[in-house]
Amino acid sequence: MPFEFRSLMFVIVTLLVVFFILADISEIEEEFGNHGGASRLYLPSFQHRPNRSIAMEIDPTPRAILGGNDAPLLSSRTAPSSSVWSFNRTLSNLIRKNILKFLDAERDISILKGMLKPGDVIHYIFDRQSTTNVSDSLYRLLPEVSPMKNQHHRRCAIVGNSGILLNSSCGPEIDAHDFVIRCNLAPVEEFGGDVGRRTSLVTMNPSVVQRAFGDLASELWRGRFLRRLRGLEGSVLWIPAFMAKGGEERVEWAVRLILQHALHVRTAFPSLRLLHAVRGYWLTNNVLIKRPTTGLLMYTLATRFCEEIHLYGFWPFQHGPQGNRVKYHYYDTLKYEYTSHASPHTMPLEFSTLKELHSQGALQLHTGLCDTTA
Repeated sequence: MPFEFRSLMFVIVTLLVVFFILADISEIEEEFGNHGGASRLYLPSFQHRPNRSIAMEIDPTPRAILGGNDAPLLSSRTAPSSSVWSFNRTLSNLIRKNILKFLDAERDISILKGMLKPGDVIHYIFDRQSTTNVSDSLYRLLPEVSPMKNQHHRRCAIVGNSGILLNSSCGPEIDAHDFVIRCNLAPVEEFGGDVGRRTSLVTMNPSVVQRAFGDLASELWRGRFLRRLRGLEGSVLWIPAFMAKGGEERVEWAVRLILQHALHVRTAFPSLRLLHAVRGYWLTNNVLIKRPTTGLLMYTLATRFCEEIHLYGFWPFQHGPQGNRVKYHYYDTLKYEYTSHASPHTMPLEFSTLKELHSQGALQLHTGLCDTTA
């Protein structure tokens, strides 16, 4: 076959491949953007639009977000609109459908026993050069079937850990939901009036073992950790064991304690593709996050098995809607810079995205006091 002919065929095949890839991307973008009209309804591009009202926009300057001593306090325009919220079922269903193109929470929420065996080598998601082995203890805690198999709930609450929850009196309202998701084993008993006490699923990043439970280095800390896990009473404990190097020992300590004390928790270990799938969904919709926070991960997963989603404790700013100081976590004195370039997360951008979804009825973002008279 002449060289020129082979070259021509290679060029034609390459052009066809590029065409089909672009056509597929265009089809996805069109489906994401065309619900009830030509405009993008539920995931804004967050690009500057000169004619757009800024009444609901966050001041993007770091000085305003960080709220330094000489910075203007964040005003109530940062908070979701106080007008009556109405659930947009059509929009919620469309979001669920499009997320399913990237991941299926029922499947991706956990690796199952048949997928791995003790001794298997796993490459960390954020450090592909580093590996760990599946221990016998971890293998024993892998579920046989997905903990979310065939589950569907009408109203779900996802509870973040922002200090915006303090003195909110939202506890009873949160507990009234059909399914309650919490993040990073945050304490509930001593804050129940504001954050509630019920837990259906809770996450546990390995770093929490060190930060909140003293690396289980003494009987005192191990006792506190065991009491927290016993309080879950059969809830799902979601442990991202293979995200990053450095947490393998803490994961192993935790799983051994669960086995040793026969704790009644249902463990789950997210699939190795989950985080990239979630990030891919948001990037496709022009939400340029670096790494999704636990809260955004949980919202994305919850769309699969929750009809109506309510968010509490999502507030990545040092000042509240009324200018009051807000703790980073409601339960400790941890301080972060929300816009730090070193942070793996993009919290203000995530909040802006969720606020937009709130305004369109896809979810409800609660940032104020809860009604205790109902």
